[in-house]
Amino acid sequence: MTVTKEAELLPAPKTEDLAAVLLETVQPKRPSALSASLTFGWRAVLKIKHVPEQLFDVTAFPIMMILMFTYLFGGALAGSPGEYIQYLLPGITVTSVVMITMYTGVAVNTDIEKGVFDRFRTLPIWRPAPMVGYILGDLLRYVLASFTIMVVGLILGFRPDGGFVGVVLGVGLLVVFSFAFSWVWTMFGLLLRSEKSVMGTSMLVLFPLTFLSNVYVDPATMPGWLQSFVNVNPISKLVAAVRSLMAGGFDGDAMLWTLGYSVMFTVVFGYWTMRLYNRK
Repeated sequence: MTVTKEAELLPAPKTEDLAAVLLETVQPKRPSALSASLTFGWRAVLKIKHVPEQLFDVTAFPIMMILMFTYLFGGALAGSPGEYIQYLLPGITVTSVVMITMYTGVAVNTDIEKGVFDRFRTLPIWRPAPMVGYILGDLLRYVLASFTIMVVGLILGFRPDGGFVGVVLGVGLLVVFSFAFSWVWTMFGLLLRSEKSVMGTSMLVLFPLTFLSNVYVDPATMPGWLQSFVNVNPISKLVAAVRSLMAGGFDGDAMLWTLGYSVMFTVVFGYWTMRLYNRK
């Protein structure tokens, strides 16, 4: 190979100059907190796309719940399934969506076991972005579950006095609460050693909260000692607020309690989630 005289006369580039050029042209801009969180949220959505069986919990499970409780207890508790569903459906919507929140912790724990989590920690991004992304991705589950239950409920005879606006406001409040409540499970996903442990612990928490509430019956029919718990149960407050919105009303007390619980779950469990995440 021959080298031209012009090429021989050109000075050899310095290593420092080459490094500077590479840094200027290759180094990407650090993503914002919102951009990073949305990216991880999209990753969670893509998981559903590639494993559509995950949608079983947001479609088949809510349908089974509403059919089972409406036709098993409707006649005994309200005289007919048609009457009972007017009371039950807002509560069963809350129960189904709140049950789904535990899968946020399961997803966190699964990524830890696969080693993906270690990669997240090395990325030059906003530290809470992976955690926020898990929950943002699960918002789609919550909306799909709520939509599924509403469609089935309308077929079975549910007629909300609040109309379309009342239903949308009720579902919106439920999604806000579920976002906050999911931080409980991200903490357990980081704290516990296996996916089965996360699911087992979540069931121990969720079953008392959802069944010892005003979802299925009026708390006035319960013993006094049980009413004391039911009346401060965050699920009871959420159900009362959602039920009033769908009925075209507004329960200010239940709304304040629900928003207060949402802030508390986000602040307290979000803080502990990040502490565990930084130590992991």
